[in-house]
Amino acid sequence: VPNLQGPRYISPVPSGGFVVSEECGDVKVFTSSCELLCSLSSKYKHQFGNPAGVCVDTDGSILAADEQRRTVHLFPEHGAPICLVSTGLQRPAGMACSSSGHLFVADTVENCVKVFKYCVRPP
Repeated sequence: VPNLQGPRYISPVPSGGFVVSEECGDVKVFTSSCELLCSLSSKYKHQFGNPAGVCVDTDGSILAADEQRRTVHLFPEHGAPICLVSTGLQRPAGMACSSSGHLFVADTVENCVKVFKYCVRPP
């Protein structure tokens, strides 16, 4: 996949594609054939400081950490972005989300993994 601006973190998308964060730039979504599907900055009119860890939940929403702003945003397939974490992070890096709605964020300043419950799905 050419023409990325400092690729940092990558995560698969359930549809077979993948999402990539770019240093001091953007988060881009690609199809399974490596074609650019969208830029989160353009699609959601969201400005990142320094995007870091990315992951995709079971609903297909993309979660992205912003190292500079110390936040984590959820980008649903439809609708506006939602700030999930706005306090308590010093330097968010890698992330993962579980099928039960837990978000795991590695905080490189505090040398720990922080766990957040962000979604409760009815059984």
